[in-house]
Amino acid sequence: MHQKTRVRFAPSPTGPLHIGGVRTALYNYLYAKQQGGDFILRIEDTDTTRFVPGAEAYIQETFNWLGLSFDESPAKGGTYGPYRQSERRDIYKGYVKQLLDSGAAYIAFDTPEELEAKRSEIANFQYDASTREKMRNSLTLSDGETQSLIDGGSQYVVRIRIDPDRDIIVNDMIRGEVVINSTVLDDKVIYKSSDELPTYHLANVVDDHLMEITHVIRGEEWLPSAPLHVWLYRSLGWEESMPRFAHLPLLLKPEGNGKLSKRDGDRLGFPVFPLEWKDPVTGDLSSGYRESGYLPEAIINFLAFLGWNPGTEKEIFTLDELVQAFSFDRCSKSGAKFDVEKAKWYNHHYILNKPDSELAALFAPILREKGVNAPMEKVTKVVGLVKERVHFVKELWEQSSFFFVAPVSYDEKTTRKRWKAETPGQMRALMQLLREMDDFSPENQETTVMEWIQQNQYHTGNIMNAFRLAVVGEGKGPHMFNITDVIGKEETLRRLEQAVTTLPVREDNN
Repeated sequence: MHQKTRVRFAPSPTGPLHIGGVRTALYNYLYAKQQGGDFILRIEDTDTTRFVPGAEAYIQETFNWLGLSFDESPAKGGTYGPYRQSERRDIYKGYVKQLLDSGAAYIAFDTPEELEAKRSEIANFQYDASTREKMRNSLTLSDGETQSLIDGGSQYVVRIRIDPDRDIIVNDMIRGEVVINSTVLDDKVIYKSSDELPTYHLANVVDDHLMEITHVIRGEEWLPSAPLHVWLYRSLGWEESMPRFAHLPLLLKPEGNGKLSKRDGDRLGFPVFPLEWKDPVTGDLSSGYRESGYLPEAIINFLAFLGWNPGTEKEIFTLDELVQAFSFDRCSKSGAKFDVEKAKWYNHHYILNKPDSELAALFAPILREKGVNAPMEKVTKVVGLVKERVHFVKELWEQSSFFFVAPVSYDEKTTRKRWKAETPGQMRALMQLLREMDDFSPENQETTVMEWIQQNQYHTGNIMNAFRLAVVGEGKGPHMFNITDVIGKEETLRRLEQAVTTLPVREDNN
């Protein structure tokens, strides 16, 4: 019988979620949905020393914003819970005992000071088959000595026992067959008595097995852990149910070499977190893509192409289209350069294609902050006229403020160039023409004004640029008659009157 596809995204609540982690989660989601499977959120919080309050809620809020819903999670529940590793400690203990009883693991009592002494004594020291017999553990101590130390309250760890010179094969869906010789592996700690919790390695394998995870899709940085996880599956007798691996390419900094970091974002002025994050200890605020004005669909489209391509020229995909198109054979093995300009390009595209009414609703809070209380019908019309000029909703104000607030000053350079000695008289004549119009539609305005310019043999550019300066305050904005249509006849006439009576006339301008 075909096993249902089950994937998991398993972040640690140690701070804000990196945008690379979001990319990993997205690829998990795309593959699960394409295969008709389940997308699971598991919180890996066994490292209690690094736990950060609010981090788990931040993770969940990120995916709510992006519209990537989990089939099972700590918040939603499910038949394979609990979904926080800290709530599964009793489950892990049974598998620690199984590994100890089978001889696949052993107890070690070495103190940090003793380990540091060995590192000083032995170059490139690692705890493995070549050194374990020189250490203080249940392989060198008698059963009685070992039990006495435990009963006496000595802190200990459990280490997996790696036999040397064994080939470990990792079948990776992106990288193919990866062969690692066990000699390069050390006897990793898989359990700590200090907090009665396993380390990432054991918890990860146990949970993936018990939750029936079929595919482990994670970042390239976890590839060195894969041989150990394969070894653990074998040691626990679960080799037949081992999930398939896919290690995704790293997200690289925009310039130079190396993995994308927060420092790169701070230096180059872009976020590396999906949402704004306030450090609960320092109070430091880090920017987020949501608060910076990115649309969730733009971020999803952008991230999908960081390490994958559809094999065609098409760049714009809805989430459903990505689900249909995604495949691991189109994933890159090499790292993907993070290009924030491309992210802006995607955001501009999605702004252009978002209904004006939706953009108006996003723009409305900004207008309220500016003290503007305009009807949504007007806001919607304005947005439709200027959205092609912006990459972010927050930029709409700069491009449209004159629709809502009359100019109180006039651009000096434009004034020198456009406001000539004859301009006030021409503008008064234009005011009279506009005042007499019964039909103030943009089409009728344009027809009537252009005929008037021709009849009087005026220079079209001189008239229209002076008209724009008077109404807008500078030489910018969409089609002039669309502006006057939105602000209305009375406001247009008022602004023209203000300009005529305010702007100085320079006899020497050309």
